Amino acid sequence: MSNYDVIIVGTGHAGGQAAVALRQQGFTGSILMIGEELHLPYERPPLSKEYFSGEKTFERILLRPEQFWKDKNIDLKLGQRVIQIDAQSHRILTQQNHEYHYGKLIWATGGKPRRLSCEGADLDGIHYIRNREDVDRINQELDRVQKCVVIGGGYIGLEAASALRKINRDVTLVEAQSRVLARVAGPIISDFYQQYHQQKGIEFYLGQGVDHLEGDQGRVHTVILANGTRIATDMVIVGIGLNPEINALIEAGAISSNGIETDRRCRTSLPDIFAIGDCANHENIFADGQRIRLESVQNANDQAMIVAKEILDKGEDYAAIPWFWSNQYDLKLQTIGLSIGYDQEVLRSEPDSGSFTVIYLRQGTIIALDCVNRPADFIQGKAIIQQSISIPTEQLSDHTLPFKELIQRYKNS
Repeated sequence: MSNYDVIIVGTGHAGGQAAVALRQQGFTGSILMIGEELHLPYERPPLSKEYFSGEKTFERILLRPEQFWKDKNIDLKLGQRVIQIDAQSHRILTQQNHEYHYGKLIWATGGKPRRLSCEGADLDGIHYIRNREDVDRINQELDRVQKCVVIGGGYIGLEAASALRKINRDVTLVEAQSRVLARVAGPIISDFYQQYHQQKGIEFYLGQGVDHLEGDQGRVHTVILANGTRIATDMVIVGIGLNPEINALIEAGAISSNGIETDRRCRTSLPDIFAIGDCANHENIFADGQRIRLESVQNANDQAMIVAKEILDKGEDYAAIPWFWSNQYDLKLQTIGLSIGYDQEVLRSEPDSGSFTVIYLRQGTIIALDCVNRPADFIQGKAIIQQSISIPTEQLSDHTLPFKELIQRYKNS
């Protein structure tokens, strides 16, 4: 059995950044990273964006080159899955029957794509986007594909649809809710993105679930919706959410609810075990008093730093403002804050211009902004939210007034 001061389970953004942050903060103990994939740690967002479309090679989305991990004395055990944790004796066991002892354990496994459960869900030609192999399999089939159905109208679904249209595939998008991006944005953003995609040639079926799928010789050829609509297809890409990868921690006794519950320093209910990134259900001061599980690079990076500081007795509470982004066609959507519980939307500039911002307020307080091709609003909006600056709505809606000027005017009011 090998002994390590810190073991990190998961080699995605959260796990990789945790190892980096520990060394940056001066940690000199032994570090082991364990990952299911055989690849060096790499970025996940490009999978549905630049890597999917071929704009970036795999080498360009690596978090760090191989030599970096060697230089920093960070051991990597790839192609291994942790299946058991003994929280009392501080030991873990992998599926390959390798046992390791840890001083501190950082759980950063992210999650697995939520899969279709209907009849026909196991046919060939049905794909999910979570790792490099997923995207490689899609790209290997595309030469034989013209008609595609995308199931799910969130970031992953819309980004995949955008990438497919760029290479002139016919795309139909199916979303169970009444609008796209319903979980993360208000109606103004939803309507704009749907119309933009429609202008690019994408057909939408909203408010419709999938009843079943049909195939021939084991490969999908038709998607049948709940209302009986039949959609012919050569390929299906599914983006309907993420199930956190936390079974081993639950079996070890960790408290969970839509992810492993942590406090504001990313500590789980088990001694010396932390959880970060997509799999962590944490206390977030920007979530209207709610616990939340955030699937974002920002959250992964910032929680990694919180854990590194906690291990080095430099502890501080997690208080980073959430932010996200999505690239579709020539549109860059940047979100700052969380629009949970908003009761008012303020539009800044017109969507038809292709450059506008939607501001979300709750009881008169600005809590989030969705910025489409307006990077200055995104950058300056962070200060507005963090400082709880109150600005009259008629001035917020005037896109000729820079946020920087409004901040100066109202920050002390």
